[in-house]
Amino acid sequence: MARLQERFASPLHDDRLAAILGIALGVTFTTCFVTGLVSHTLQHPPSWFTWPSRPAGLFRVTQGVHVATGIASIPLLLAKLWVVYPKLYRWPPVASVAHAVERISLVPLVGGALFQLFTGTANIAYWYRPMPFFFTVAHFWAAWITIGALVVHVGAKLTATRAALARRPAPVSSAPVEAARDGLTRRGFIGTVAAASGVLVVATVGETLRPLNRVSVLAPRRLGVGPQGRPVNRSAAAAGVLETARDPEYRFRVEGRVRRPLELSLDELRAMPQHEAVLPIACVEGWSYSARWRGVRVRDLLHAAGAHSGAGARVESLEAYSIYGSSPLNHLQAHDPDTLLALELDGHSLALDHGYPLRLIGPNRPGVDQTKWVHRMVVL
Repeated sequence: MARLQERFASPLHDDRLAAILGIALGVTFTTCFVTGLVSHTLQHPPSWFTWPSRPAGLFRVTQGVHVATGIASIPLLLAKLWVVYPKLYRWPPVASVAHAVERISLVPLVGGALFQLFTGTANIAYWYRPMPFFFTVAHFWAAWITIGALVVHVGAKLTATRAALARRPAPVSSAPVEAARDGLTRRGFIGTVAAASGVLVVATVGETLRPLNRVSVLAPRRLGVGPQGRPVNRSAAAAGVLETARDPEYRFRVEGRVRRPLELSLDELRAMPQHEAVLPIACVEGWSYSARWRGVRVRDLLHAAGAHSGAGARVESLEAYSIYGSSPLNHLQAHDPDTLLALELDGHSLALDHGYPLRLIGPNRPGVDQTKWVHRMVVL
């Protein structure tokens, strides 16, 4: 045992460094949890929740931060595990009941953290083969387990962390052999980890920040690539709407709690007052772009159908049997002047993969809720 402890005798395997990395991870994981909770609530809104339609780019920011902090957490977590892993070999393994609770809480904490970062990274890379489950549900519930374990761990380690941070670090010269063997001082180690996190973020954040698009070599989506120069996640072929979307007999219907149900052809939609808005598409995988959309205001259609003043709606796609085949509009979103059923993108008729003949676009909404290939709106 003495030889084993000597093997781990390094200035980098100390409580102060573990505390610093733990605080950094606490910040990134808490930020990820809060922004992820926002995203999940938007995609699956409870009846009591009303998400505002403004500011238009708020979801773009929260989801971009969610993905960026998740990516930044990867080097932080690996570094933290490397710093503290010698503690696993201490004898006796459990010194008290409190110590036993702390050790048990590490199982969901470490396991949950690794699961969240792996599945989150696989999701933004569109690599679903190693995930034989529905990502959204698994990621959501694992987040609660992980954050709960994190709260327990923080409570158990708070006193030790404060003591470690209050203690002045030993001079590097006091451990010349160990410092030379590891090749890094504590400051050098922290700087290396911070640099690794920064490089990973810069290499991917160009999906959201256009000025960094050229240097984001690890970004799965290139902002200028795709139909009409815009990326898409789901094509018309994948959605199975190649024929129905191009049907010359296509009609858009407004139904539900209305006095005058509507049935409109594309020509009739084009003949209605058109509105133009610059709005972002913000995908849950972290990429986003702003574009110029033109179409009919949802509120104008509600008024034409005789809907009541506080009406919400459900917009439905030609894509059948999909969890994202429809999306809700609360009353704030439905009556926002920039919530459109768009016919054009950047001055041209919608490409099929962008939702032709008609797609929903509105401010401050997840991309999965900007329903494509719209054929019906049900007023609620």
